[in-house]
Amino acid sequence: MKNDSGIEQKYAFAKEKYEAIGVNVDAALTQLQAISLSLHCWQTDDVTGFENTNSQLSGGIQATGNYPGKARTIDEVRQDIEKVKALLPGDHRLSLHAIYGDFGGKKVDRDQIEPEHFQSWIDWAKTNNLKLDFNSTSFSHPKSGDQTLSHRDKGIRDFWIEHTVRSRRIADEMGRQQESKACHNLWVHDGQKDITVDRFLYRSYLKESLDQIFAHKFDNVKDSVECKLFGTGLESFTAGSHEFYLGYAVQNQIMATLDMGHFHPTEEIYDKISSLLLFLPELMLHVSRPVRWDSDHVVILNDSVIMLAQEIVRANALSRVNIGLDYFDASINRIGAYVIGARATQKALLQALLEPIHLLRAYEANDQYFERLALLEEAKALPWADIYDYFCHKNNVPVGIDFISETAKYEKQVTSKRN
Repeated sequence: MKNDSGIEQKYAFAKEKYEAIGVNVDAALTQLQAISLSLHCWQTDDVTGFENTNSQLSGGIQATGNYPGKARTIDEVRQDIEKVKALLPGDHRLSLHAIYGDFGGKKVDRDQIEPEHFQSWIDWAKTNNLKLDFNSTSFSHPKSGDQTLSHRDKGIRDFWIEHTVRSRRIADEMGRQQESKACHNLWVHDGQKDITVDRFLYRSYLKESLDQIFAHKFDNVKDSVECKLFGTGLESFTAGSHEFYLGYAVQNQIMATLDMGHFHPTEEIYDKISSLLLFLPELMLHVSRPVRWDSDHVVILNDSVIMLAQEIVRANALSRVNIGLDYFDASINRIGAYVIGARATQKALLQALLEPIHLLRAYEANDQYFERLALLEEAKALPWADIYDYFCHKNNVPVGIDFISETAKYEKQVTSKRN
C-alpha cells in the first residue's frame, strides 16, 4: 500500500489547486460517495446462468475468450462479487438476470420463475450491503429464436409476456425487502437477419406485448426499456429500435435505457441525456466499450465515458440517472475486468464533479468562448487522480495499482483452482 501520509499530502495539494478555481472538493467527494453503480453479475461467468439447460448463448449474445477461472456456481459468483466489492470505493448495487435464479438444481422454465428463486440473493445482498436490480432474460432459450415479444405466434408471445411479468414481480419483491426500488430492465433481441417486409406488424405485436406487461403495476420497481441498433445474426431489422422504445417510454413515462454499444459506432449517447430528461422521469445507462459496435469490451477512461459523466453532472441529473455496467470480456481476469471498468466510471464521474462548472457557465453566458475552451483544456491536467487515490484510501480499498496485486492474489488462491 502507498504511504498514507503521502496520499493525504498529495490530496491536500490537489484540493488547494481546485479550490483556487472555485471547486469544492469535499462536496464533490460527498457526491461521488453517494453514487452507486449497478454491477452486472454476468461478467463473472460469461452470461451462463443457472438454469441447467446446457443451452448455448443465442439472440445476438456472445462472450469471447476462455480465460480460466470463471464462476460455475451461485456461491462462486457471490464470492467473486464480494471480492470485487472489496476492491471498489463506495457502496454499489448488483444487477441480476433472470437466468441467475437459485433453482436448487431443478428445471424451472422462465414462465415459472418466482421471487422464492431469488430469496437467497436478497438475503445475501443484505448481508453484503448491496442493493439488487433485475433483468428479464429473452435470449438463449428454446422458445427465443429470432423473436420473442414480437413473434407471430401468440403462444410464443404469451410465454415471454408471462416471463417478463414474473421478472418484474421478482424485482418488486427485491425492492420491497431492500427498501430501495429495483430497476427492471427489459431488453429483447427480436429482429430478422435479412430484408424484412412486415416491420409494422412485428412492432405492433411488440407494443401489444409491452402493454400487457406494464398493465401489471408494481410499486417497488423502476421500469426501463432498452433499444438496440441491430443484433448479431439479426442485422436487417430490430423491432425494439431507439425510436420505438423512445416513443414507448415517453408515452408511458418509464425509463429508457441507453447502452453505449447499441448505437452507430460514431454516435455518442451523452448528447441524448439532456433531451430525454426533458420528457422522461429518469434514465438507465449501460456503460460499455464498443470497440467494434456492441463488442462489450471492458470500460476504460476514454472520451466517451468522460463525456457521459460530464453530461450527467452538468445537467444536475445524478438523482435521475441510474448507472449500470454492461460488458462481459472472457479474455482477461474477470475480477480485474470488473474493477477496471467500475473505477474508470468513477474516475470519469469524479472529473465531472470537479469541473469549475460555475466559472464555465459564466464564460458561456457571456460569450467568452476562448476562456471557456481554455479552462476546459486546463482542467484536464488538474490533479484529479490524487483526489481519487484519497477517495480509495478513505474507503479502505486498494489505492492506485495496488488492486492489481490484490486481484492476482485472489486468482492464485481462488479462481485458478476452478477447473
